[in-house]
Amino acid sequence: MKKIESTIETIVKDIEKFYVEKTWSFLTLNGVKLDAETTEIQWIFSKYAAMDEVVIFYIEVTQEQIIPSIVELIPSAIISQREIVDMFGIAVDGSSKGLYLDEDSEQMPLSNCGI
Repeated sequence: MKKIESTIETIVKDIEKFYVEKTWSFLTLNGVKLDAETTEIQWIFSKYAAMDEVVIFYIEVTQEQIIPSIVELIPSAIISQREIVDMFGIAVDGSSKGLYLDEDSEQMPLSNCGI
């Protein structure tokens, strides 16, 4: 596994430079709470020809920041982006909430997980 640090300003360009559609599979967008204020957001890719070769791009964000979308590059990312909005309450450009959680569900259940 290779983990590549990026920034909120450059993450889309970094992924765009890396991503080759027939070589890499976008697996998911993941969040990991680091502390009460900070979440690590991870874009996870696996190589088609070597399923044990994984590359993770990551940035650290606060609840107030808006994560840029990669949907123009990888349309299927919309599902993972909406999951981040629902589970962590972190805004992702162009991604609305309400995909996974009903109105009467606990909102942002992973936003304070273990912190």
